[in-house]
Amino acid sequence: MKSISLGRYYAADSVIHRLDPRGKIVLTILFIVSTFLAKNVISFALLILFVAALSLLSRVPLSLILRSLRGVTVVIIFAALINLFLTNIDQATFLVEFGEWNGRMYGITVEGLIRSGCMVLRIICLIIGTTLLLTYTMTPIELTDGISNLLHPLMKIHIPVDLFAMMMSIALRFIPTLSEDAERIMNAQKSRGTNFSDGGLIRKARALIPILIPLFVSSFKRGEELAVAMECRCYHSGDDRTRMEVLKWHVRDTLFFLLLIALGAGIVLINIFFAWIPYFTVL
Repeated sequence: MKSISLGRYYAADSVIHRLDPRGKIVLTILFIVSTFLAKNVISFALLILFVAALSLLSRVPLSLILRSLRGVTVVIIFAALINLFLTNIDQATFLVEFGEWNGRMYGITVEGLIRSGCMVLRIICLIIGTTLLLTYTMTPIELTDGISNLLHPLMKIHIPVDLFAMMMSIALRFIPTLSEDAERIMNAQKSRGTNFSDGGLIRKARALIPILIPLFVSSFKRGEELAVAMECRCYHSGDDRTRMEVLKWHVRDTLFFLLLIALGAGIVLINIFFAWIPYFTVL
């Protein structure tokens, strides 16, 4: 659970950290769209260059960035295997043939390898880009201010935007806290002789019960303490609330916004003008 990057902020003085939270939320949406638009070798190369430049500008250590991928390793492997073995393209170049079933040949093809690699690159770029923009370079308070500011027009139709943003930021903030509590509970159970690695799947699931119950109790206790602390500080939501820091849009935010638009437009143009490069629709 240490590999979970949600809610973990890395303090640094970089241009990405200084971006407006509203801009980073919009940039994240544009980046996700651009990631799914990439379909061939050149567009993926452009996407990788952008992610590498983003990681350098953020000044977040490479080890911390790679740690965010550990939590989705199973997803990456599963997606790679699905695209590797279940890619059926007419006149495909087979490297290994498994046999024919239902009138179609199955095996490992060159197209399947390319498609699997593109899928892995897409997931990696998606995870790294979103964590750099939303997690490592933006505090939960900044995320709350950005979401509430972007959704503020919805308050005209009596939608509690501030409460929604606050709940989201609290949930993100408590993810690393819950992971630390789970690790502490597991160490306490191990010191009492509990074994979490031996046995079959059912036995391992039963061994998790002594962890889940104290974890739920600790979560409810923390939630109650937080609610009491907010009530003691007279917290309330609404238009009459003031903010300690007022969000301001700068030139650098406009430049990054234009850069993401250029990235998406460039990927679309590459897909159009370089259509002769083989690309494959991802499952």
